[in-house]
Amino acid sequence: MTVIRTEPLTAAAFAAFGDVLDATGDPDKIINQGFCGRWHDRAQLDFGPDGRAGISIFNARPRAFPYRLDLVERHPDGSQAFLPMHQNEWLVIVAGDAGGTPASFRAFRAAPGQGVNFHKGTWHGVLTPLHEPGLFAVVDRIGTTPNLEEYNLDPPIMIEP
Repeated sequence: MTVIRTEPLTAAAFAAFGDVLDATGDPDKIINQGFCGRWHDRAQLDFGPDGRAGISIFNARPRAFPYRLDLVERHPDGSQAFLPMHQNEWLVIVAGDAGGTPASFRAFRAAPGQGVNFHKGTWHGVLTPLHEPGLFAVVDRIGTTPNLEEYNLDPPIMIEP
C-alpha cells in the first residue's frame, strides 16, 4: 500500500492543480473607507459554455489520520472551489492525470482560513475536514451535464500527517 505524507498548502506547490484562496501578504486594494483589504480575483473559475456558477453549502464529517483514501473524483466541465466556513486546518488531496486515471498523488494540509479552487479536470479527494464543523461554501458548475467522474483506488492510499 502506498503511503504519502501531507505538506503545507502553498500557491506554488498547488499551482498545477488549482488556486489557493487566502488573504496572505498585502491586499491588492483597500476599500470601504480604508476598513477592508481586498485580495482581488484569486481563482480561475471555469464553468464551461453551458454552465453557470452556483454556491452550495457542504457539511462533511471530520476524518482522522491515518486517512485511507479509496476514492477520488474530478469535474470535467468546470472548476470547483472550497471555502471553509470555519478556522480549522483541513486536508486537500490531488493527483495528476495519466491517460484518464489519477497518478502522482499529493496531500496538503490547508491552514485555517485557506480555501482552494480545483481547476477543471483535476483529480481530487473528497471533502476532508479534520475537525468539527466540516462546513464549507462550494462554488462550482451548475448545468445539465453530470460534471463528475469518480475513480475507486484499489489498493487505497494511506495519508499520514
